[in-house]
Amino acid sequence: MAKPTPTLPQPVEGAQAFGHALGEIWKSMSGLKLPADRINQVQSDYLKQATELWNDTLTRMNSGLATAAAAAGDAAANPAGTLAALRDRRFAATEWAKSPAAAYIAQTYLLNARTLMQMAEAVEGDAKTKARLRFAVQQWIDAAAPSNCLPLNPEALRKAIDSQGESIATGLRQLWNDVRQGHVSQTDESAFEVGRNVATSEGAVVYENEFFQLLEYKPLTAKVYERPMLFVPPCINKFYILDLQPENSLIRYSVEQGHRTFVMSWRNPDASLAAKTWDDYIEHGALAAIAAVQDITGADTFDMLGFCVGGTILSTALAVLAARGEQPAASLTLLTTLLDFSDTGVLDLFVDEAAVQLRELTLGEAAPAGPKLLKGQELATTFSFLRPNDLVWNYVVGNYLKGEAPPPFDLLYWNSDSTNLPGPMYCWYLRHTYLQDELKVPGKLTVCGEQIDLGRIEAPVYVYGSREDHIVPWTSAFQSLKILSGPKRFVLGASGHIAGVINPPAKKKRSHWIGSTDPVPASADDWFADAQEHPGSWWTDWSAWLAQHAGKQVAAPKSYGSRTHKVIEPAPGRYVKQKA
Repeated sequence: MAKPTPTLPQPVEGAQAFGHALGEIWKSMSGLKLPADRINQVQSDYLKQATELWNDTLTRMNSGLATAAAAAGDAAANPAGTLAALRDRRFAATEWAKSPAAAYIAQTYLLNARTLMQMAEAVEGDAKTKARLRFAVQQWIDAAAPSNCLPLNPEALRKAIDSQGESIATGLRQLWNDVRQGHVSQTDESAFEVGRNVATSEGAVVYENEFFQLLEYKPLTAKVYERPMLFVPPCINKFYILDLQPENSLIRYSVEQGHRTFVMSWRNPDASLAAKTWDDYIEHGALAAIAAVQDITGADTFDMLGFCVGGTILSTALAVLAARGEQPAASLTLLTTLLDFSDTGVLDLFVDEAAVQLRELTLGEAAPAGPKLLKGQELATTFSFLRPNDLVWNYVVGNYLKGEAPPPFDLLYWNSDSTNLPGPMYCWYLRHTYLQDELKVPGKLTVCGEQIDLGRIEAPVYVYGSREDHIVPWTSAFQSLKILSGPKRFVLGASGHIAGVINPPAKKKRSHWIGSTDPVPASADDWFADAQEHPGSWWTDWSAWLAQHAGKQVAAPKSYGSRTHKVIEPAPGRYVKQKA
């Protein structure tokens, strides 16, 4: 099997790599400039608004108008945004408005936050460094909110008084529990158990190797389509995002529509897999799953779906097979998947040559102490801090300052169930996709001994993007249409990376857009300009499209697997239950 060649000629100590990375960051930051005239303007505006804020606070204190009604005053009557500023949901509780001191602290914080961001926006320098500066400033702003500090949070203080200190005691217990488990609780994790009330669709494990288990699900219809369906979920998360509860399970929906459904359940890597590569995940992952489905069902071609990184893995595997003269995909569905990495949104802030080298020299094949695992909690923390107010500080305030237990929520339980990644596999992916954007270039990369060209995949393709996705920008998902060569359909759903995908029709929530892709418009914006909005879930559109490629109806199988692929254990299997 071909192994990716380390890009650095000699392994060096991790400390040297870290120093090199810091040097590159400092070099880029040293080139930033803040124009004097812009500084003066920002300072002038700040002093004016700070003075208005102080005078307004004195007036309210003297006139006794520090009430919730006054706090909801018209922004036009408060040019500094003083009272209207408390519409920020972090300060929406009436305790903030009732206390002149608390209101002043919140309003001053918001003024300072706006001013810092204005200064960050005014900085002159290269686009990526400016974006990193804005991100860092925003992280500091969010962390410094007075709502995050018990002595400055009147709502938390009131709760402490009313509960005679019990809320603080509860908060400390919950803080200690989170310290022990290594992450902030976003939901009541004790309310869920994989296989009991999440990942409950009936099925069986019919194949396994050291990388994944293959699940086959029990048919729910008397007849099924002759071509089965294979789901390839992301390996950086567990598969049951597609099977949370029966009412929001894309897996169950697929089975209900008459598809004989198989799903890969990736193993949560331990030290024994620390040295595995991207080639291993293609050869022993997606390619092995495709071969197993073919052997079990007797179908040479069948429908395939990849979600997020799973879509990238599946597309790479199909390109490998295309180079070998094989075209096993009757259709290909890609959900929030990147094949073109020229615009990766906010994640681009974390990727440059120095950062990738640091990863290669601490986790990858060139690491002096040997390859290591990228711990799942590190990835989970990174993704949480892409939306810190929603996924971090909201829970810090609720769990610790107010002593409130987060309510049960299946999606957030899944979100906290993190997975590890082998260092070499992660480093290859980071360098050749996010950094160098080589996957889309025909013949540029060699995977599993084959020069790959995604354009040689002949299957009709259904590409889905989420309009508010901060991990896979929908405009980047759209670019897959220009790389793949088969007939194409593009659908844009409302909401974000997960909520946009997991949107069952019965909920009658959100909407989706459908537009022409024959020919493919020059840009995503051009496509959207002519697209039509439709209420509700995109699932029904996908189901109708998929039925055109699934073949005729045949009698549903009466048992799982085949003579050569016996049932190993009931779904959801062992691998999904392994904790990082």
